[in-house]
Amino acid sequence: MAKLSGVEIDAVLAEQPTWRLEGGALVRDWAFKNFVEAMAFVNRVGALAEEVDHHPDIDIRYNKVRLTLISHDVGGITKRDSGMAAKISSAF
Repeated sequence: MAKLSGVEIDAVLAEQPTWRLEGGALVRDWAFKNFVEAMAFVNRVGALAEEVDHHPDIDIRYNKVRLTLISHDVGGITKRDSGMAAKISSAF
């Protein structure tokens, strides 16, 4: 799978305005009431990721969760990442 071009990434960000480009990856942050809610969210994201066999990098800091999408095997953002971002956004 090929990396998306800058124009294609701009289009993804226009369609998914809650995501941003950071360090060459799609990134989105969430904040929850507490750690238990954050972990429940992470588990739901994990189930979605398993469905499509494409997994975000997940950073958990108590009640804050950051998801990062990048296709490590190609060194950039691909359609797998934009599709996963859309799937996560529609679920949450």
